[in-house]
Amino acid sequence: MNQISQSDWAPLTAQEQQSETLAAEPVSQLRETLYQFSRRKTAILGVVLVALTILFAVVGPSLCTHTYDEQQLSYVSVAPILRVYEVGEKLYYVPTSGKLIEVEDGYLTNAVRSKREDGKNKRFVFELEGETYYLNYRNTPFTLEDTEGNELPTRRVFNRSYPLGTDGLGRDILVRLMYGARISLTVAFVATLVTLIIGILYGSISGYLGGTVDLVMMRIVDIISSIPLTMYVILIMVLFGNGGLKSIIIALGSVYWVDMARVVRGEILTLKKREYVAAAHTMGSSTWYILQKHLIPNAIGPIIVTATMQIPSAIFTEAFMSFIGLGVSAPMASWGMMCNDALETMQLAPYQLAFPAGAICLAMFAFNFIGDGLRDAFDPQMRK
Repeated sequence: MNQISQSDWAPLTAQEQQSETLAAEPVSQLRETLYQFSRRKTAILGVVLVALTILFAVVGPSLCTHTYDEQQLSYVSVAPILRVYEVGEKLYYVPTSGKLIEVEDGYLTNAVRSKREDGKNKRFVFELEGETYYLNYRNTPFTLEDTEGNELPTRRVFNRSYPLGTDGLGRDILVRLMYGARISLTVAFVATLVTLIIGILYGSISGYLGGTVDLVMMRIVDIISSIPLTMYVILIMVLFGNGGLKSIIIALGSVYWVDMARVVRGEILTLKKREYVAAAHTMGSSTWYILQKHLIPNAIGPIIVTATMQIPSAIFTEAFMSFIGLGVSAPMASWGMMCNDALETMQLAPYQLAFPAGAICLAMFAFNFIGDGLRDAFDPQMRK
């Protein structure tokens, strides 16, 4: 049996005492939130998609040779994947516009003019490589035939001149998507910034003061939210003229803050009953000081989540307004306007609708993924 000596009861030295201490590095709220956010793959995917969309909108147009309003009437409704006809060693493409375009290594070189039109047989007559060929437009898609009426052999090549094709006016869809992304992101971020400023101030004042002030301020919010957004846009366009993008930004900024105000008010109503708020009030702190230093910082989680969730809503609203003709003015590109323009050729050229509609869906999914990730990261229950 071990004997206990007198030295065993001696106090620990400073070095021994430090070695027995279980020390852990303190973790800040921001670091813990970023850690929880990074654990969600969908949230990281959303961040990547948003970053790519911003690069696509900002850097993309400078890398392209075409502009959003440049029209090439010879290359109307050219598809991203070309079904070309082999005529000797040359390739020819027939778009839905009924023209014949020469293709070389995937690039559109020039449009070939027909010698004449055979209206009786519904075909154009072409002279290619010293031989006569017919472009039959009796049925769709149009076909290129030899003198005996046999369709020439075909194969598919990628369109290197217009990777996403052209629209009904011969404009590059890829470049117009880039400028449309600029419009959508500008509207979304500016509307969200206005929402943050107005919604936080309005909701915090209403929730902290309470009583009659809160009742009156919330009834104003109910009145504003009861009026349709389309009505706001029409009224603003009457006041400021056909401002396009400016009208959309003003309309969204004047309406979207009401949801933020409700969220902030609810958080402030809960937080103002805490002990530290009563202590600050007892020490003579002003209302603005308490809101700025105690209440709003503690409500930052729901505020960030709500703001992130409103970005995809703003993108969709801008696209919808442009789709019905209340958005940006032609020839400026917008995803909603591109969808509207593509309706006329939806059956013959469905890609013209697929690309802008797909861009809207991807942008909305990306911001929704980020919003879901932030909501879970700020929720203490998700950390268990």
